[in-house]
Amino acid sequence: MDTGETTGYLGRADLHIHTTYSDGLVTPEQLLDAATALGLDVIAVTDHDTVEGAWRVRDLAAQGNYAVEVIVGIEVTTARGMHLLGLFVEKPVRMYQPVARAMEQIVAQGGLCLAPHPLSPLTPSLGRGTIDALLAGGHPLVAVETANPTPAGRIVRRKVAAHNVTWQLAEFGGSDAHFLPRVGSAYTTFPGRGVADLHRALLDCTTTGQANPAPLGHVPAGDYVRQLSRSMIRSPARKIARGLRALR
Repeated sequence: MDTGETTGYLGRADLHIHTTYSDGLVTPEQLLDAATALGLDVIAVTDHDTVEGAWRVRDLAAQGNYAVEVIVGIEVTTARGMHLLGLFVEKPVRMYQPVARAMEQIVAQGGLCLAPHPLSPLTPSLGRGTIDALLAGGHPLVAVETANPTPAGRIVRRKVAAHNVTWQLAEFGGSDAHFLPRVGSAYTTFPGRGVADLHRALLDCTTTGQANPAPLGHVPAGDYVRQLSRSMIRSPARKIARGLRALR
């Protein structure tokens, strides 16, 4: 089968999506239907500190013969609460570890480490000093999110792009969607069509982060309240339960 390297095709991937398995309001079924309607080639499910939702989306995609390919990912809560994305993983990563140690566990699974909404003061994120130290220490950070349509991402986009002139990391886009209308509101372009092409492009730094020029989809006020409740109460309770199970 031809890849983007021979056809010139640029794939589109939303690499930062949350489902009802953490603090999102998007069910796996809704996510696959939305990604298909948007013409996305790849999606990464990156729920907070769990891979169960990603497994479910991947299984449904296979059962339903969806054209969109699914990456199992995770948004790990590391020490001091900073968030780190791991893509191409199969197992959860223990919470509240130093970032470098969490990276080791992601890479041990064959995964890639990415920085979501870096430098943002609005949500726990890897700061400039942390990224500088990781790179100076040879730690395997491969990409920074340069297109994230949430307030946390928008306010730092220019700053991240400017610092990446020095960092020279791959750039990616993700919707950080917690609501169905926001899926695909930012995405990553890459040479090729599928997961294997995307993996290679991230390592080759041939990806770009893109913001969808369409206006953000409307989210009812009640959904913001429901999502906040999940984020502040239900999702932390699930994390505690998973942590207790891991100690048994």
